[in-house]
Amino acid sequence: MAPKKSTRTSGATSQRTWLHLRQQWGMMGMFEITPEHEFYHLTSMMKDGIHASIQATMDTPVQDTLSPEHFKAEETEAHEGFVMQTFAAPVFAKLRRSLDIKEEEYMNCLCSDGCYLQFVSNSKSKANFFVTNNKRFFLKTQSRREVRFLLSNLHAYMDHLEKYPHSLLVRFLGVHRIISNQIKKYFIVMQSVFYPDERINIRYDIKGCEVGRWTDPDTGEKHRIKVLKDNNFRGQCISLGQDKSWFASQVKLDAAFLRELNVLDYSLLLAHQPLHKEEIERKHTLANLVIRTTKSLDLGDHPTKTDPSSIPLLEETPGDVVPGNADLESDLPQAAFQGTDEGILLQETRTDLELQEFHKQHRRLLSDFKNAVHVIDGPDRRYFVGIIDIFTMYGWKKRLESLSKSLRYPGRSFSTVSPTKYSHRFCQWIQDHTQ
Repeated sequence: MAPKKSTRTSGATSQRTWLHLRQQWGMMGMFEITPEHEFYHLTSMMKDGIHASIQATMDTPVQDTLSPEHFKAEETEAHEGFVMQTFAAPVFAKLRRSLDIKEEEYMNCLCSDGCYLQFVSNSKSKANFFVTNNKRFFLKTQSRREVRFLLSNLHAYMDHLEKYPHSLLVRFLGVHRIISNQIKKYFIVMQSVFYPDERINIRYDIKGCEVGRWTDPDTGEKHRIKVLKDNNFRGQCISLGQDKSWFASQVKLDAAFLRELNVLDYSLLLAHQPLHKEEIERKHTLANLVIRTTKSLDLGDHPTKTDPSSIPLLEETPGDVVPGNADLESDLPQAAFQGTDEGILLQETRTDLELQEFHKQHRRLLSDFKNAVHVIDGPDRRYFVGIIDIFTMYGWKKRLESLSKSLRYPGRSFSTVSPTKYSHRFCQWIQDHTQ
């Protein structure tokens, strides 16, 4: 009888845990998309279509060098009751590899038996937001114009990420379209900036302006994640310590790229959580720094010939020291730059300008997470950061809107301004609020 009692107890405990988890999701504005949910049919088609698309990628030889045809690729697969279009599949497959996301892992997250979660927030966007059951990947419906804009600038986007592998731009991992009798939807898959989110309880969306940039955290709206804004952040700062200069520099590089694309209205997603004591201690141990540094600088047997873009981020992700911090660099033993007991060969050819640039962009301490590029550890807090919403072009409609707002809000800062002004103001906000 004892074993049966144990089994019943275990089952009851599991049921309570699952109920508690669902209650937590509800409080955070996430709801399971069960068969009764309005988006169940759509998300079921997404899963089936993505599964077939990933399987096709797995059956295709790896493309180390991308051609113009890869960026223009469109694949159409017929399924029962719908058609799935996949765009630039080889390009996004290469991007996933650079993040050390295995195709099987990607498939398991997006196509598991677990229900997607609907994400409900106070965003003004008319898009639908979905999250995988483990909350690692984000799916968002997009307009045709937004998708065409992304695809037309995909080559430039990939070039930027290869040049600056620690860019704060959100990582787009796939672009698809569902077509059925009732539904015609474009959607994108991207990394969730806020992963893992177990201890995140406050989120911000920062644009660097003031008009319309306040969210009342106590409006009484239930089942919505409150994403606060610029004015809610007053009196606070992003405390990064040694990573401050790197962070401000990378924001400038990313904003300059977006300015070249003639876009505005992008945001910095920001969240934070306190570091545990053991995380702080582990972060500052010299031995750990040495190991993290050697992994970051591992360029193989022929470093001067290594293509920086071919090295997956997570082979480097344990990180490196911050650029320009001579004191910290001098504290590291020479072994950190010459090799380890595991036989890692680390050579630095300072006459090679490309290699110098590669090293410069990798001198950053990264956390041991699957989305480490979006995680920065300060002295006592862990920050989750990512630049999102990069699809708004400064066309004639935005120019008219800018003129209208300048008359309506004289002397005040609002979001609809030229890309040059937006970029400068965005970077200045980061500079002013980081220490």
